[in-house]
Amino acid sequence: MPAPVTLPRIAWGDPGAERHALLIHGLGSNGPLMWLFGTALAEAGWYAVAVDLRGHGLAPRSTDYTLAAYGTDVAHVRREGGWDLVIGHSLGGASATLAQATHPRWARHLVLVDPAIHLTPEQRAAVQAGNAASFAAPTVEGVRAANPTWHPNDVEAKVTSLRQASTWGTDQTAVQNPDWDVREAFLALTVPTLVLAADPAVNSLFTGPAIDELVAANPHVSVRVIEGAGHSLHRDKPAETLAALFDGLAS
Repeated sequence: MPAPVTLPRIAWGDPGAERHALLIHGLGSNGPLMWLFGTALAEAGWYAVAVDLRGHGLAPRSTDYTLAAYGTDVAHVRREGGWDLVIGHSLGGASATLAQATHPRWARHLVLVDPAIHLTPEQRAAVQAGNAASFAAPTVEGVRAANPTWHPNDVEAKVTSLRQASTWGTDQTAVQNPDWDVREAFLALTVPTLVLAADPAVNSLFTGPAIDELVAANPHVSVRVIEGAGHSLHRDKPAETLAALFDGLAS
């Protein structure tokens, strides 16, 4: 098992709140980019903690960027009694899936935001190309041009995350995971799991016949597609994403 690194944290809300959530970002991002979830949960009475994954933000660097390493790191971000909720986007969703499957009491509820559960070679190539394009223009102008509908907070945080992240580490995340497959862990999930999926007509990693079969095989999983949203659906369609989140948590 990979050795864990200690992940930096930021938080929203009252630490004395009854309900605690953990927020896990995606590839090339950082904890502050989960601000939409953090602020919304805090306003709803939660305490929300976001981490920087290894090689991202202010987190330690490593030579190991396997999915197993990411999963080990987040599994070590523990709370006595378990997290009431864990929200993971993309790579963060895959990491949360591995952590939960290995430690069934780690969280009581999962929300996976367009999670990278299984990537085909074509999807991996597209992720690498998109990542390279982002790092090529780590400026407010570059990020805004590529994402004209994003909130200024997202633009600012994305620029910071690109300047903070290890470009070698993000590249290695694709190189060291040639099969990119956590389907076995996904099938092992036994807690209520809500997938907020991007619109396949725009850009989604959680789509296709293999994914449909996976969802059908696990009765603990429900899926809501955010129409018109791409992979970063909480930035593309924030109001719709939050509505689906809170509706799903209330179900």
